[in-house]
Amino acid sequence: MKNLFGQAQFTEHLTLGVNEDFSALAMAIFRRQAIQNPVYAAYLGHLKVDEAKVKTTQEIPFLPISFFKSHVLKSGEFAETYIFESSGTTGSVNSRHYIKDVSSYLANAENNFREAYGDPSAYCFLALLPSYLERGNSSLVAMADHLIKLSQHPLGGFFLYDFKKLQSMLSQLESQGQAVVLLGVTYALVDFAEAYPMNLQHTIVMETGGMKGRKKELTRAELHAFLKSNLGVETIHAEYGMTELQSQAYSKGEGIFKPSSTMKVLLRSPDDPFDVWAAHENPGKTGAINIIDLANEDSIAFIATDDLGRFTGDGGFEVLGRIDNADIRGCSLLSL
Repeated sequence: MKNLFGQAQFTEHLTLGVNEDFSALAMAIFRRQAIQNPVYAAYLGHLKVDEAKVKTTQEIPFLPISFFKSHVLKSGEFAETYIFESSGTTGSVNSRHYIKDVSSYLANAENNFREAYGDPSAYCFLALLPSYLERGNSSLVAMADHLIKLSQHPLGGFFLYDFKKLQSMLSQLESQGQAVVLLGVTYALVDFAEAYPMNLQHTIVMETGGMKGRKKELTRAELHAFLKSNLGVETIHAEYGMTELQSQAYSKGEGIFKPSSTMKVLLRSPDDPFDVWAAHENPGKTGAINIIDLANEDSIAFIATDDLGRFTGDGGFEVLGRIDNADIRGCSLLSL
């Protein structure tokens, strides 16, 4: 995050999450990307939008997320240090996110987690992300690996399909009273909970979404009810992130997500993509999700996703599913 504001200044703003600072940073990033991102500049030109006349974040045109599949999205010229790629489905075109500095991504992911859950060193992280591990270029795996390393717990790590080993590890940690985050892709958590029912008292079960056609699709309520019953937890937590974002939102139950300080969620009308609504003005409103991600300074910070959402009226949002005809995403949450 050092190009636009200088490392110290921008990092401070990313951590604070003050609305006025967020809007100012978002507008500054918009002005830069409108000029230095060739794809976004062409998109604005096609819409006949004069960037100098855009005065508020709600007036900013959001780029359809599908552009990550069809174009190289870079703001400024740089040699990427990493390319995050979406999981997709067989035969589909995957999204590719060109990352200028992967250490900035990891630092921001760490800040986002700290905002929601505190110091990572307080937890042992067990990551059940088989399909993502097998692919090898997942932003979710990079984030989980970073949290595991920050934790420094000797039992932390990744699991593929060795559910018996995972069950043994959880039992050992539970007996020690160790706080655990079990971060898992949905279908793997379902498989594990089905094979090894447990009564977890010190473990946060956090799903990342993604049945990917491997099992019968469940509603969020059905999924959470099953996991709570089989794993003995009172709530199911969740992480909302995607290849195209460098920020995350977390839910501590009931599917209600709180955006991190580097993320702002808006909704757009299903009938008019340029009719954008802010959360504080529209509690209870339902629409397609737009996201401002300040951490996407070097790609594109203004993304029109294919997810449907609802403002919960307390600064949070729910993800209700996918827009009709949108590709199934590995990290999208299940529809209600």
